Amino acid sequence: MNILKTAIADLIIIEPKIWGDERGYFMETYSKNVFENNGLNFDWIQDNEAFSTRGVLRGLHYQTSDVAQTKLVRVAQGEILDVVVDLRKDSLSYGKSFSIVLSDTNKKQLLVPRGLAHGYVVLSASALFLYKVDNPYIPAKEAGILYNDPALEIDWILEEKDLIISEKDKVQPIFKNHTPYN
Repeated sequence: MNILKTAIADLIIIEPKIWGDERGYFMETYSKNVFENNGLNFDWIQDNEAFSTRGVLRGLHYQTSDVAQTKLVRVAQGEILDVVVDLRKDSLSYGKSFSIVLSDTNKKQLLVPRGLAHGYVVLSASALFLYKVDNPYIPAKEAGILYNDPALEIDWILEEKDLIISEKDKVQPIFKNHTPYN
């Protein structure tokens, strides 16, 4: 696996090694040894899966600091634009966003540390999104940021009219009014 740093501290792109031939391919999507050898020590407690169709935008979500989650995200089928926003007040990239296309073709993964809001939009006809977390989901501790807050300057690629967004995500607070991560 290649472990690539980004401009946001602790946000990491993971490129797995792929062994392929005429029969198909094989890859490791997670190796505790590889992670630990790179200083990435997590106690994954749950794997999640979400299926969505083109234009579905989920996010930008996070859990408050006492139950914040680290996520290891990837796409098994389809293509998404994955987006994070740094909510860590002491971070040099506080308030900055980062986006990357994750797909079943490029097989890239993103390690999203605690303290970042996370979301994605489906770019293909459909997508199967998989992720690991190191803390349980607690509905009462969930928070979010408005996906189209102009201050964040996020390009979701698709036109607004083509987005399918939950009512909850349409009324999230703008970044300057979010609950900060400590």
